[in-house]
Amino acid sequence: MRRVRAAPEPSSPTADAMGGEGQRRATESEAAPFGKPRWPKAYAFALVTGALFLFSWAGQFVFQLITASNEASQHGRSFAWGDFLPQFLSSTFENWQSEFLQLVWQAAGLALFYFWGSSQSRESDERIEAKLDALLRDRGLDPDRP
Repeated sequence: MRRVRAAPEPSSPTADAMGGEGQRRATESEAAPFGKPRWPKAYAFALVTGALFLFSWAGQFVFQLITASNEASQHGRSFAWGDFLPQFLSSTFENWQSEFLQLVWQAAGLALFYFWGSSQSRESDERIEAKLDALLRDRGLDPDRP
Protein backbone atom coordinates (compact mmCIF):
# COMPACT_ATOMS: atom_id res chain seq x y z
CA MET A 1 0.00 0.00 0.00
CA ARG A 2 1.53 3.31 -1.07
CA ARG A 3 0.64 6.52 0.64
CA VAL A 4 0.44 9.59 -1.52
CA ARG A 5 1.39 13.02 -0.29
CA ALA A 6 -0.89 15.79 -1.39
CA ALA A 7 0.54 18.29 -3.87
CA PRO A 8 0.71 21.98 -2.89
CA GLU A 9 -2.18 24.21 -3.78
CA PRO A 10 -1.80 25.87 -7.21
CA SER A 11 -2.21 29.29 -5.62
CA SER A 12 0.73 28.80 -3.26
CA PRO A 13 4.00 30.55 -4.09
CA THR A 14 5.85 27.23 -4.14
CA ALA A 15 3.60 25.74 -6.78
CA ASP A 16 3.72 28.91 -8.91
CA ALA A 17 7.53 29.04 -8.73
CA MET A 18 7.79 25.42 -9.85
CA GLY A 19 5.81 26.09 -12.97
CA GLY A 20 3.32 23.29 -12.54
CA GLU A 21 5.84 20.62 -11.50
CA GLY A 22 4.71 21.12 -7.93
CA GLN A 23 1.49 19.44 -9.01
CA ARG A 24 3.26 16.08 -9.26
CA ARG A 25 2.43 13.68 -6.46
CA ALA A 26 5.35 12.08 -4.66
CA THR A 27 5.18 8.69 -3.04
CA GLU A 28 6.37 8.17 0.50
CA SER A 29 9.32 6.11 -0.74
CA GLU A 30 10.63 9.16 -2.62
CA ALA A 31 10.20 11.33 0.46
CA ALA A 32 11.78 8.87 2.93
CA PRO A 33 14.99 7.26 1.63
CA PHE A 34 15.18 4.77 4.52
CA GLY A 35 11.90 2.93 3.99
CA LYS A 36 11.41 -0.80 4.41
CA PRO A 37 12.94 -2.69 1.45
CA ARG A 38 10.85 -5.01 -0.68
CA TRP A 39 10.77 -8.72 0.24
CA PRO A 40 13.38 -10.00 -2.29
CA LYS A 41 15.84 -7.28 -1.35
CA ALA A 42 15.28 -7.74 2.37
CA TYR A 43 15.90 -11.50 2.15
CA ALA A 44 18.44 -11.51 -0.70
CA PHE A 45 21.18 -13.14 1.39
CA ALA A 46 18.88 -15.97 2.50
CA LEU A 47 17.61 -16.47 -1.05
CA VAL A 48 21.10 -16.64 -2.53
CA THR A 49 22.28 -18.97 0.25
CA GLY A 50 19.26 -21.23 -0.26
CA ALA A 51 19.80 -21.31 -4.03
CA LEU A 52 23.49 -22.18 -3.59
CA PHE A 53 22.55 -24.88 -1.11
CA LEU A 54 19.99 -26.45 -3.46
CA PHE A 55 22.41 -26.22 -6.40
CA SER A 56 25.21 -27.91 -4.46
CA TRP A 57 22.91 -30.60 -3.05
CA ALA A 58 21.55 -31.34 -6.53
CA GLY A 59 25.16 -31.54 -7.77
CA GLN A 60 26.03 -33.98 -4.99
CA PHE A 61 22.98 -36.07 -5.92
CA VAL A 62 23.85 -36.18 -9.63
CA PHE A 63 27.54 -36.99 -9.18
CA GLN A 64 26.89 -39.57 -6.48
CA LEU A 65 24.22 -41.13 -8.72
CA ILE A 66 26.73 -41.38 -11.57
CA THR A 67 29.34 -42.91 -9.27
CA ALA A 68 26.89 -45.46 -7.85
CA SER A 69 25.68 -46.37 -11.35
CA ASN A 70 29.26 -46.85 -12.61
CA GLU A 71 30.21 -48.96 -9.60
CA ALA A 72 27.13 -51.16 -10.06
CA SER A 73 27.92 -51.73 -13.74
CA GLN A 74 31.60 -52.51 -12.95
CA HIS A 75 30.49 -55.23 -10.55
CA GLY A 76 27.97 -56.64 -13.01
CA ARG A 77 24.92 -55.54 -11.04
CA SER A 78 22.05 -53.31 -11.99
CA PHE A 79 21.54 -49.93 -10.36
CA ALA A 80 19.02 -50.02 -7.50
CA TRP A 81 17.39 -46.93 -6.00
CA GLY A 82 16.88 -48.83 -2.74
CA ASP A 83 20.65 -49.10 -2.34
CA PHE A 84 21.43 -45.60 -3.58
CA LEU A 85 19.05 -43.44 -1.50
CA PRO A 86 20.28 -44.59 1.95
CA GLN A 87 23.87 -44.10 0.78
CA PHE A 88 23.05 -40.61 -0.52
CA LEU A 89 21.26 -39.58 2.68
CA SER A 90 24.09 -41.01 4.80
CA SER A 91 26.74 -39.01 2.94
CA THR A 92 24.55 -35.89 3.08
CA PHE A 93 24.15 -36.11 6.86
CA GLU A 94 27.87 -36.81 7.32
CA ASN A 95 28.69 -33.64 5.40
CA TRP A 96 26.14 -31.61 7.33
CA GLN A 97 27.36 -32.97 10.65
CA SER A 98 30.96 -32.00 9.99
CA GLU A 99 30.01 -28.58 8.61
CA PHE A 100 27.64 -27.76 11.46
CA LEU A 101 30.18 -28.87 14.06
CA GLN A 102 32.73 -26.59 12.45
CA LEU A 103 30.25 -23.71 12.26
CA VAL A 104 29.07 -24.14 15.85
CA TRP A 105 32.65 -24.26 17.10
CA GLN A 106 33.57 -21.14 15.16
CA ALA A 107 30.50 -19.17 16.24
CA ALA A 108 30.39 -20.36 19.86
CA GLY A 109 34.16 -20.38 20.29
CA LEU A 110 34.62 -16.90 18.90
CA ALA A 111 31.75 -15.58 21.04
CA LEU A 112 33.27 -17.21 24.10
CA PHE A 113 36.75 -15.81 23.39
CA TYR A 114 35.27 -12.38 22.74
CA PHE A 115 33.40 -12.58 26.04
CA TRP A 116 36.58 -13.63 27.88
CA GLY A 117 38.42 -10.72 26.28
CA SER A 118 41.18 -12.51 24.44
CA SER A 119 43.91 -10.39 22.90
CA GLN A 120 42.61 -11.14 19.40
CA SER A 121 39.07 -9.95 20.13
CA ARG A 122 39.56 -6.54 21.72
CA GLU A 123 42.09 -4.16 23.12
CA SER A 124 42.61 -3.76 26.82
CA ASP A 125 41.63 -0.55 28.58
CA GLU A 126 45.27 0.18 29.42
CA ARG A 127 46.31 0.03 25.77
CA ILE A 128 43.44 2.28 24.67
CA GLU A 129 44.31 4.76 27.43
CA ALA A 130 47.99 4.75 26.36
CA LYS A 131 46.94 5.53 22.78
CA LEU A 132 44.74 8.41 23.97
CA ASP A 133 47.56 9.79 26.10
CA ALA A 134 49.92 9.67 23.11
CA LEU A 135 47.39 11.51 20.95
CA LEU A 136 46.93 14.19 23.62
CA ARG A 137 50.72 14.66 23.90
CA ASP A 138 50.97 14.99 20.09
CA ARG A 139 48.48 17.85 20.28
CA GLY A 140 50.44 19.57 23.05
CA LEU A 141 48.00 18.70 25.82
CA ASP A 142 48.88 17.21 29.19
CA PRO A 143 46.97 13.91 29.63
CA ASP A 144 47.31 14.13 33.43
CA ARG A 145 45.54 17.50 33.63
CA PRO A 146 42.04 17.46 32.10
